[in-house]
Amino acid sequence: MNKITALTILVLLAISFICMSTVSANGYGWGYSKNSNHELPDIGKYKGMLDKYNAYYADDSGAKNIYLTFDNGYEQGYTDNILNVLKKHDVPATFFVTGHYVDSKPDLVKRMVDEGHIVGNHSYHHPDFSIMDKDAIKEELETLEDAVAEVSDQKEIKYLRPPRGMFNENTLKWSKELGYIHIFWSLAFIDWETNKQKGWKYAYDQIMDQIHPGAIMLLHTVSSDNAEALDHIINKLKKQGYSFKSLDDLVLKDQLPPALYGL
Repeated sequence: MNKITALTILVLLAISFICMSTVSANGYGWGYSKNSNHELPDIGKYKGMLDKYNAYYADDSGAKNIYLTFDNGYEQGYTDNILNVLKKHDVPATFFVTGHYVDSKPDLVKRMVDEGHIVGNHSYHHPDFSIMDKDAIKEELETLEDAVAEVSDQKEIKYLRPPRGMFNENTLKWSKELGYIHIFWSLAFIDWETNKQKGWKYAYDQIMDQIHPGAIMLLHTVSSDNAEALDHIINKLKKQGYSFKSLDDLVLKDQLPPALYGL
């Protein structure tokens, strides 16, 4: 290898490194200070950003409400079971779906809507929004919304969960301008590794250890542990005095004066 070729490679590597650093610096990966004291987790500097753009990660009212949300990127055979448990207990949930999921499992998307659940927008192709412009994000969201409308009676989507949990101030701002409400979460654990499931008790313990009033819970439907644990979780939390609410309840609560909410 001559000196010119070697120098060229070094320059290209340097440029690539700078580009990758710039891309990663464009966005934030959602996160919070996990605790086991049954209190709302601290999200630090993110709180001001979420408040500014009317985004949510929890219900901070102090009420013992739980908001079940599921991310559906692909189907592993457990969503029917999850829907059965939700129906048994008359518990609402929001399912954030991708284009692949809608295309491959339109019957399940239709069932979600028919049984009173909310279908949320997880984008069509699951890209990193923090490295995209507004028009590209708009196309991702509208394409997914159209796909859901084709297979179900839900014709509009107002809740958005950003793919990969990536966001920045622009994505929050643009999504709000496009009519979407960002929904993050205050309770989650590593449940999506399908080849590393540890039994329903593991999922149950992870959730009960982190549970707190106002939790927006993120679960993945590809987890066999979650599917088996859900009935136990709902039973236990109801016995502890928790109520299961929909995201519509959460948003309506914030839009109405306290004296009127619940009337």
